[in-house]
Amino acid sequence: MSATAAVWLVLVFALVAANLPFVNERFAVVGPRAAGRKHWLVRLAELAAGCGLTIGLGRFLEATHGQAAPQGWEFYAAVFFLFLTLAFPGFVWRYLQRH
Repeated sequence: MSATAAVWLVLVFALVAANLPFVNERFAVVGPRAAGRKHWLVRLAELAAGCGLTIGLGRFLEATHGQAAPQGWEFYAAVFFLFLTLAFPGFVWRYLQRH
């Protein structure tokens, strides 16, 4: 896999993982269906788990293409806020659009 394809894979994975907590009512995407609506804290925990999985995928792909660079807290803060930005369409669909 080329480096460009790896970057696109991480970005598409991040977009999907950021919006999954908002578009389904299952716990952790594959768990049992929530009775009624999921609590917003559950969605937030799923969002954090998706962010962690995205970082893990990115670190894995970086390590397969060469030596992984050490990252400081600034990198993880930027990734977290980029992940929140990618989650905006799902948030709008869940909480701001009238159903």
